[in-house]
Amino acid sequence: MLQFQPPGFGHKVIHTSLGAIVYYTQTATPWLNADEDLPPLLFLHNFGGGASAYEWSKVYPAFAATHRILAPDLIGWGESAHPVRDYQIQDYLSAIAQFITQTCHQPVKVITSSLTAAITIRLAINQPNLFDSLYLVCPSGFDDFGQGAGRRLPLSVINTPLLDNLIYALGAENELAVRNFLQSFLFAQPQRVSQEIVDAYLYSAQQPNAKFAALSFLKGDLYFDLSLYIQQLITPTVFFWGEKAQFTSVKLGQRLASLNPGVIGKFYAIADTGVLPHLELPEVIIGLLQRYV
Repeated sequence: MLQFQPPGFGHKVIHTSLGAIVYYTQTATPWLNADEDLPPLLFLHNFGGGASAYEWSKVYPAFAATHRILAPDLIGWGESAHPVRDYQIQDYLSAIAQFITQTCHQPVKVITSSLTAAITIRLAINQPNLFDSLYLVCPSGFDDFGQGAGRRLPLSVINTPLLDNLIYALGAENELAVRNFLQSFLFAQPQRVSQEIVDAYLYSAQQPNAKFAALSFLKGDLYFDLSLYIQQLITPTVFFWGEKAQFTSVKLGQRLASLNPGVIGKFYAIADTGVLPHLELPEVIIGLLQRYV
């Protein structure tokens, strides 16, 4: 994914129990190597066909002068390892915790989105010592308050031999499908989907064995009810929500935030954006984050 990274960013690798995690950080001019003394700032991408650290690449350069940027491709995505397995929530709780402990020597500020944001909440409940604060875009377990997010295909279809390959090939591995998915479901304004965004998602989706993590997500293997956990969170948290986010509405976000108002200190609804406001209108997210980071 280096061809999709901003100037001055290169990749490094750490090893976890599930395999290698590739992450992007400052490695060259204008940043040079990120000073280990700079506070770490961790960006974690969402799940879904073609997902990768590219999702945050329009935001994190704004903080590269003051923070050591860490933007990994999670296990099963981007250029990180793609073990052939049925992925479970515990896999990501474990891999993210291992990544933090290997790269950060102090509690970390984390900026993340959607289902990954919900999983990060669970990790922060289990290991609060790892975290300084959380900045979450549309966090959802996709089964919140016992209401499915309407994303699942019938398991009988996904689990039919060869049909899962076809679903993935048709839905994530060709340019037309990727563009349509971004324009129809993830962005509020289709014209904001650039060719670069399509190319980055397509590149990630076409990595060997990329279908396994994507199909685990599609099957709902990673879904859970975030409302059952969020009251246990003690890490200071801010919510950002695209007003036109599909599957996970602003009302859902406000309902989740209301379960723990003492910890979730602020809720920003971002007009005219979908579930990826940081890719759709990165300058707005940068402006909001600069109040805190």
